[in-house]
Amino acid sequence: MKLKTVSVVGSLLLLNACASVAERNPNDPYERYNRSMFNFNEKADHYVMKPVARGYQKITPQVVQKGVSNFFDNLRDVVSLGSNVLRGDLNKAGTDLVRVTVNSTVGLGGLINIADKEGIPSNKNTLGDTFASWGWKKSNYLVFPLTGPSTVRDSVGSAIVSVYPIEKAIIHDKIARYALTGVKAVDTRVKYLPLTDMLEKTDTMDKYAYMRDMYMTARNKQIGVATEEIDIDELIDPEMPAPEAKTTIRPANGGAPNVAPQRGAGSKAKRVAKMKQHHQPDVLPVSSWEREELTTDLSPMSRQIWQYGTF
Repeated sequence: MKLKTVSVVGSLLLLNACASVAERNPNDPYERYNRSMFNFNEKADHYVMKPVARGYQKITPQVVQKGVSNFFDNLRDVVSLGSNVLRGDLNKAGTDLVRVTVNSTVGLGGLINIADKEGIPSNKNTLGDTFASWGWKKSNYLVFPLTGPSTVRDSVGSAIVSVYPIEKAIIHDKIARYALTGVKAVDTRVKYLPLTDMLEKTDTMDKYAYMRDMYMTARNKQIGVATEEIDIDELIDPEMPAPEAKTTIRPANGGAPNVAPQRGAGSKAKRVAKMKQHHQPDVLPVSSWEREELTTDLSPMSRQIWQYGTF
């Protein structure tokens, strides 16, 4: 879509200006821009996307929701087919071709995911993966308005695809394509609901840092880039008030002890321990089309961020 292309180019120019004047974090040189965009997205999501997604989830029958998700997954297989051809992986390209053919015909235009039921592997590769296979493996984290987390490399791939999207080949009416884009956004947001609900319950977390680190860990593992162990301390928001610790006070008359709150004692250790609970692997079941490279070494949140992220 042209709008998405303009968004990509504009964001790249803006973050370049921000990075030139701000103190750079070597692991996140565009952090100032990214945090601003993350906060904007949080507000837009709170007031618009999340209520719409919950309404859609509530009133739309499950069979319809599943059909919509299958339709967009089938389009992703088309993109994956082209990406695997460009990277010279004819084995995966052949698998993608079989998936698209089966789901588009027997699966009624992709509404029914026959390929998954038959055990045909799903790759879901993108141009970002193609660029990584050509040598552009390391790329900085980048947050886009509304669409959320990505990298510079992957955003270039998304911009190229958006110039002539797959939807344009099957839907020629411009208004209908815009409507389809809206449905796709809502469908994606519904898939994110469990993740964002989990994030909201963890109020001692720096949500931006957590999302960034989980996203980049999942993305780098998929393309074969070694990742450093996540520093849990960095994910604790320093501006959050410390939880109260309890101090036992024994009365002089020998009565039952009273428990009085005491601020800060042992609070960071407890918060760090709480955060580490979110990094235990093998808790969420892996979706049928999650990539084979991501198996047991990613946390539940990492898997959801990778599964539905905009690569």
